[in-house]
Amino acid sequence: MGEISDLNFVQDTPSVVIDKVSMNYQTTSRSRDSDETRGSAWKSLTATMRKTKTVKVAALKELSLVVEHGESVGIVGRNGSGKSTLLKLVGGQVPPTSGAVYATSTPVMLGVNAALIPGLSGDQNIVLGCLAMGMTRRQIEDKYEAIVELSGLEDAIHMPMKSYSAGMGSRLRFAIAAAIDPEILIIDEALNTGDAQFKDKTRKRMLELLNQAGTVFLVSHSMSTVLDLCNRAIWIDQGELIADGKPADVVKWYRLFTQKLADGDRVGALKLRRRMLHDLQVADVSDRNSLRRSKG
Repeated sequence: MGEISDLNFVQDTPSVVIDKVSMNYQTTSRSRDSDETRGSAWKSLTATMRKTKTVKVAALKELSLVVEHGESVGIVGRNGSGKSTLLKLVGGQVPPTSGAVYATSTPVMLGVNAALIPGLSGDQNIVLGCLAMGMTRRQIEDKYEAIVELSGLEDAIHMPMKSYSAGMGSRLRFAIAAAIDPEILIIDEALNTGDAQFKDKTRKRMLELLNQAGTVFLVSHSMSTVLDLCNRAIWIDQGELIADGKPADVVKWYRLFTQKLADGDRVGALKLRRRMLHDLQVADVSDRNSLRRSKG
């Protein structure tokens, strides 16, 4: 069984260590219908029930990462590649099947710690969300105006949250999550909603977090968002870490991969994927050898 543990904070040390973490899920599956089971709906149903079995799905294969203070890590990949699973493991929502996640403080996941109630107004949800994250009433009073300003909701802050659009709700959750100056902030697609003004505000807030030696994990399908806000990027595909490096490099190869798939060149896409995996493994071996030499 894996675990998530707190490390004592020391400047210039890693903020998050992901040590040989994997995640498997149990689900059900069945074989395709044969000609024998197509005679009637009843025969087909009973045959399907007999053939249903439990299978193991590897949502995330063994993966190790060390993330430093001050890093903003963009996570890219196709739908179902394991990005959100990785965020849940880092945030401590679910325990890994194997390995462990260590963090210098409890990560704050946008929209999770701030569990809001649709029937309440935006300002009431600010109080509720901040209390849920452990803030005192005095701290909430001190932060209230900044939260409203960052959300950009203005007069709508007094309206029931159930009347908000999806973008308005995301903006409010981001504003609440970022209110406590978290050392480790996890964001899943939140910055892809809202107008240019809101995106400018979130970018400014993220830069403030990084300047405070914070760490940000950002999952996004917007490559421009990753390039603009992150100083490191990783590419995950089918639960495997494919690339880890500068955002411009990782985004370039990921875009080429998805373009080949869009063009129907599956063979070319798989060759590129294998090449990136090989380069990553070679770089990992080189880093370990360099570390051994430095210790020697």
